[in-house]
Amino acid sequence: MANFPRYAIYYTSAPDSALDRFGGSLLGYDTHSGEDLPFPDGLPPDWRDLTQDPRKYGFHATLKAPIALADGKGETRLAAACELFADLARPVPVIRPIVDSISGFIAVIPAEPSADLDLLAAEATKAFDPFRAPLNGEDRARRNPAALTPRQRDYLDRWGYPYVFEEFRFHMTLTGRLPAERREPVVAMLRERFAATGMETLAIDAIALCRQDDANSRFRVIGRWQLHD
Repeated sequence: MANFPRYAIYYTSAPDSALDRFGGSLLGYDTHSGEDLPFPDGLPPDWRDLTQDPRKYGFHATLKAPIALADGKGETRLAAACELFADLARPVPVIRPIVDSISGFIAVIPAEPSADLDLLAAEATKAFDPFRAPLNGEDRARRNPAALTPRQRDYLDRWGYPYVFEEFRFHMTLTGRLPAERREPVVAMLRERFAATGMETLAIDAIALCRQDDANSRFRVIGRWQLHD
């Protein structure tokens, strides 16, 4: 059984920014306020079901996947570590965001690889790992290690999450995993809506500390820090 509360280090867009309104409205959840949001008009009738899984986490991109805190590591110390991490000088990644399918679900992703973004994610993986409680057997089994590559299993056992370093793929999820026949029309619809935001570049310029209180709760932002280059 997973221990709670759980914490994650995410990139979240600034509250009430165009990207925040776009993602939050499509998920029906504001990860900053913790409030439900009405879906925009014109979505498929089963949209609530299609977005059930990502709604739990809010509109975000993972930098350090959800963890329970290790013994002796409290929320105040984790927040202080986030502030220190944000204050370190590093290149602020800037990507060209697009909507596309990734591993069967639809997300906002970079149009091209970004070395600066990969570096940020790798540094976050390492910096916040001392706060992570070891995986228990149930948590590990939930990652279905038999379906992972050997390198992903190694990362799961060492870092608590299989998709780090070379396996990292930045994505801000908009749907759950869709049947193949649903993906193309949903991608087309979401691309049209995303184009209406006018967003051509996106600076990954902040980290957010998010907390999930229990298994039935959604993640919510409890702190957000600007990055400095």
